[in-house]
Amino acid sequence: MHTHTLLLILILVVALQFLFCIWKALFSPLRSLPGPFSARFTNLWYFNRVRRGQFEHDNIRLHEEYGPVVRVAPDHYSISDLSAVRTVYGTGSRFAKSAWYDGWKHPAQWTVFADRNIKRHADTRKRFTGLYSMSSLVHYEAFVDDCADLFLKKLAGYADREEPLNLGHWFQCYAFDVIGNITFGGRFGFLGDGRDTDGMMAALGKVLRYSTMVGIYPEWHPRLFGPLSHFNWSGAGGRAHLSSFVRDKIRLHEEKRNDPEPATDGLKTQDFVEKLMIARDKDPEKVTDNHLFIMALSNVTAGSDTTAISLSTIAWHLLHYPETLKKLRWEIEDFTAQGKCSAEVTFKESQDMPYLQVVIKEALRMHSATGLPMWRVVPDGGAEISGRHFPAGSVVGINTWVAHYDEKTFPDAKTFRPERWLEAESDPERLKEMNQMYMPVSVATL
Repeated sequence: MHTHTLLLILILVVALQFLFCIWKALFSPLRSLPGPFSARFTNLWYFNRVRRGQFEHDNIRLHEEYGPVVRVAPDHYSISDLSAVRTVYGTGSRFAKSAWYDGWKHPAQWTVFADRNIKRHADTRKRFTGLYSMSSLVHYEAFVDDCADLFLKKLAGYADREEPLNLGHWFQCYAFDVIGNITFGGRFGFLGDGRDTDGMMAALGKVLRYSTMVGIYPEWHPRLFGPLSHFNWSGAGGRAHLSSFVRDKIRLHEEKRNDPEPATDGLKTQDFVEKLMIARDKDPEKVTDNHLFIMALSNVTAGSDTTAISLSTIAWHLLHYPETLKKLRWEIEDFTAQGKCSAEVTFKESQDMPYLQVVIKEALRMHSATGLPMWRVVPDGGAEISGRHFPAGSVVGINTWVAHYDEKTFPDAKTFRPERWLEAESDPERLKEMNQMYMPVSVATL
């Protein structure tokens, strides 16, 4: 009898939830907005499309079929509108991050990326923004050059032996070692023999898949994370592995820092963790050990993957567009002949090379590192977006791929053509629009 009662209650709860979904779909003030039929009632359509791994292309096709506003799940609306970029993600926006971001953190742990508290997030960014400023990043060039030299030697070895290689994999090795050098003052060791050091790549891949998917059903994250963290095959287990790795690196860094006879080898440039430790020692209430861990972990998880993807798309497009590669080589040779390029091209020198800059920009437009709408919650009072009023609590977002393939902003958007950026320089208003719709890593992830 007891079992029958529990079963009856479960059936009743499911039935009530189903009826509530139907009621919301029928009486929502946004019920006229188009999209896949099942997306009116359930997240399953969106979940399944994301699971397949090609949602960026699905998202573009949805907007081609339905227009600038498309429903992809109940109360979730993908937007393709220039004005929406400023409204949703602009400076001073009151659109908080949605519950999807909860899947990108430990359920009991605060992180910068996943922080949904606008005030706290802004305060944290302000507190640490100096570490990511251009003037600070330029100081890390020695770390990058150190990895680039080793990377080029590895590539030269393959060329001498006339062996094929997976360039995408080696870009990932390079990116991991650059992040290790910048963050901890030492390479992780990926470039040594091209292997997945300590299973970091595999762990990161699991984290990215888990966080992306569980964020669609964020209420399940606190229930799943604890049990799954005990299994290495899971995304939760991958996060535990990465966290342990970062904590060990911080501990070793602290020990080396406190060594009365520090080693004299290695680069003299101050690394990211060292700067944080100095700030912590100066004001331990403002910068805590937890801040140090969270920021270091964020560098490792976010920096390596996006860097590798960006390098891969640049190389892929150059190899598939030989005329563009020829023009770029000509510019590099010309600048070298004029003495404007060092043996190891500096960041400052690269900024003065116009064709190089637009090649990078166009490649990242064609293949951004992020492929989902970065969801935001409409604040109290609602908001006008793309000619429609969205009630408070609605979830809206712009997919970088949708923005980058908008034909009004980027005519013939599916064609890789760096010259479009140079041509737009004669039309400041047009160039301004292109730059506003250009979100290579996505302003929404910050």
